[in-house]
Amino acid sequence: MLVKLNVDNFMSFEKETELTMIPSNKTTKKKEHKIKIKSTSLLKYAVIYGANAAGKSNLVEAFNFIQYCVMKSIPAQAATMFCKTREENSKRNSSFELQFTLDGKFYAYGFSALLQERKITSEWLYELYQNGSAKTLFERENGERPQLGRDIVLDKLDTLKMQTYLEDFDEKSNILFLSFMNRGKKYNKNSKITFFKDVFAWITENLDVCTPQTSLNSFEYYYDDASLIKINELIKTFDTGITKISIEEITQDELRKELPEPIFNEVMDNIKRKLEDDNIRDFKVSMRSHESFFNIESINGAELKATTIKLKHGNSFYDFNFNEESDGTRRLFELLDILLNKSENKVYVIDEMERSLHPKLTSRFIELFDQMHPEQKIQLIFTTHESSIMDQELFRRDEIWFVERDKDNNSNIYSLDKFKERYDKKLSKAYLEGRYGAIPAFTSFKFKEE
Repeated sequence: MLVKLNVDNFMSFEKETELTMIPSNKTTKKKEHKIKIKSTSLLKYAVIYGANAAGKSNLVEAFNFIQYCVMKSIPAQAATMFCKTREENSKRNSSFELQFTLDGKFYAYGFSALLQERKITSEWLYELYQNGSAKTLFERENGERPQLGRDIVLDKLDTLKMQTYLEDFDEKSNILFLSFMNRGKKYNKNSKITFFKDVFAWITENLDVCTPQTSLNSFEYYYDDASLIKINELIKTFDTGITKISIEEITQDELRKELPEPIFNEVMDNIKRKLEDDNIRDFKVSMRSHESFFNIESINGAELKATTIKLKHGNSFYDFNFNEESDGTRRLFELLDILLNKSENKVYVIDEMERSLHPKLTSRFIELFDQMHPEQKIQLIFTTHESSIMDQELFRRDEIWFVERDKDNNSNIYSLDKFKERYDKKLSKAYLEGRYGAIPAFTSFKFKEE
């Protein structure tokens, strides 16, 4: 689970900015939103409000940027992603840190970089203890060779491996050492450096970042009978008019009509090459876009079979294709993955969660999320403009955040918990009246007659 995000000199955030999932001592309502890990409690939600261009999406992009850098390397576009409100920021380090829990342990992983040069300047990983102390797992400073912590005692085999790895890593200034240690490296079960693998897996697999350009749905639930029954039950509760969802086989010609010709040819060539080259007997690939669901599989070497989903409305004679549904309905299908997921330690970070949804549907989704994950170690962090869900019946005060630009056009983030409010106060009304800031400030404009 996520404990904190810290980011500095990134996009609209010039100064060090912190989003924390640690609950406030001042808030006593909705105790069920606190999930305890050893003696530390963490919040289930972070709901982030702000005017357009205030910096909400940039906060989500910080999660996305960290994950991308860990999975691959510093991207080319990073050269312009420092905070541009001051000229000197182009020469100043940008820093990123995630604090999180994994298997009962607490970690802090981060790095700093000169983004304009796409150069890593430092990197660190610590194990954090409940008493406030920390154990260094590795550090890397000023382009020097990474160093393991003094308390990390390796056996002879790992010592030889690390010597080789460190020599190979020299002068790789745009790649994170955490990434390098997960490229073709094998770890013994009892190795003292498996933390490289564990931390990498948490950042790349447990952190699920979704922007308006990406999809949430993994598609696999629709091919599990029990999950498909659950999906049918869920979709009915949203009053979309859909009464049944089913999986139907389609021909390759039908699939070809649904996909652009170059994409269809590339997908089919890759699948056939995979089956031939690797001698794989069973193969399945899912394709998901905002308008389509497709699955292609081969079982025991049989001919490729393509399937898609069909939707029935009431007593309609004909079934509907997914692309015939409204944007709001398609958006609900994207969010169903979150409701069905049973994995522990999953952190969903979503930009504009209410996109294309009616306010009542957004509220209903939150209610179902609570019902289906009552004690599960899973967190939902999202940006929104939907003031109707700013309700103390849905969220704690310390789960509601605001992003606002200052006079220098830098983004600042703060929690509702800093304001003293009665529990019976209508938060959405106070927010729209400007009580908490983070709303658009309009200037007057007059049309002049020629």
